[in-house]
Amino acid sequence: MSKRASKSRRKIKGILFDFDGTLTFPGALDFPAIKREMNCPPDFPILEFIETQPEEKKASLLEILELEETQAAARSRPNAGVENCLSELKRRGISLGIHTRNSLQAVQQALGKIHIARMEDFKVILTRNDCLPKPHPDGVIKASLLMGIPIAQLMVVGDFRFDIIAGKAAGACTVLLTNRKNSGMVSGDPKPDYIINHIDEILNLI
Repeated sequence: MSKRASKSRRKIKGILFDFDGTLTFPGALDFPAIKREMNCPPDFPILEFIETQPEEKKASLLEILELEETQAAARSRPNAGVENCLSELKRRGISLGIHTRNSLQAVQQALGKIHIARMEDFKVILTRNDCLPKPHPDGVIKASLLMGIPIAQLMVVGDFRFDIIAGKAAGACTVLLTNRKNSGMVSGDPKPDYIINHIDEILNLI
């Protein structure tokens, strides 16, 4: 059941979804295993780790990441309730977008597993190549402009702390999807406006 973390409800015209673990069932990407293969510290985000490496190493590390993403996309499946959720949001005329730290190729492949969803159903799909990666708010701001929706009327939905940090920094309404697991939020992180266990609970929030 959704938990309300703020006092006022906004008029929402668009929803910007995270991808892995939000539209797809969590766990397809094994981040600890990827980090071990890259010799990335366990508490260091992968994209940021790659950026710290010498130029001659970045290409090989990105190859590792892209291969893992492709394999994860092949075994991915829709998150519970996602098809009903997207279908109802489209029926209500809510604009949809995707904002992910993933590659476009992996998103395209995994999105094909969601039977009622097509690339053209989303007004914007922003990957790590299109904007500064979350938790930077750049992608949320860019999505708002491309979707033609004021930030205050955009809802950011994701399963990880970076989604909430990025959405809050941009000024959007934020929804933390727990999937009934620990989201990794830490002390000092901004509080999401809403906390939900299942993705289709956002239908009760708009």
